[in-house]
Amino acid sequence: MEDELQLRRLDAGALKALAHPLRVRIFDLLSTHGPQTASSLASMLGETSGSTSYHLRTLSAHDLIHEVEGRGTARERWWELPEGRIDIPGPSQSMSPANRAAAQIVSSEFFRLRHETLMSYVNRPDTDVPEGWKDTGLIATTLLEMTPSQMAGLKDELMAVVDSAVERFRGQTGPDVRRVSLRTELFDLPASGAVLADASDSKTDES
Repeated sequence: MEDELQLRRLDAGALKALAHPLRVRIFDLLSTHGPQTASSLASMLGETSGSTSYHLRTLSAHDLIHEVEGRGTARERWWELPEGRIDIPGPSQSMSPANRAAAQIVSSEFFRLRHETLMSYVNRPDTDVPEGWKDTGLIATTLLEMTPSQMAGLKDELMAVVDSAVERFRGQTGPDVRRVSLRTELFDLPASGAVLADASDSKTDES
């Protein structure tokens, strides 16, 4: 489990290779839909297969994706993401200007796609919800007062739950199995001169 869930921190070369909106979208589609070919990605993205092939090769050159072993032909290659997690750094003043610009492109596009996916889920008509999947999701926001060490400890607890779920459900197949998105967000809010007295433990849930 430790090796499978190993966290890879992107170096400057890999970060720059990913710093293209179309490559971020390809990376996101491989994450969401699993292995794909240049042709299937081109169909999803409204691009040519030549364009997606070029970007796939660029991602592969930095080990961001790899070819699916034993699948496909010389003319139709299948690509997938490596096992484990990838840490994509946000823009930082400690970076060089070029690396900071690359991080800005990557993080902005990832969060744009993330929000787009969330809103598609929120606005999905009931008629599009598969049998048995209604009211199974959760969107929750909770505001807490914590110290830095408490927040770090909670982060470790949340990641332990996520890691356990990844290990328990990895590779599951069957007629009722669908890919789901598990999002965990924990961050400190900017300091404010006015805090609502009753906002310290507010929570909103939506299915």
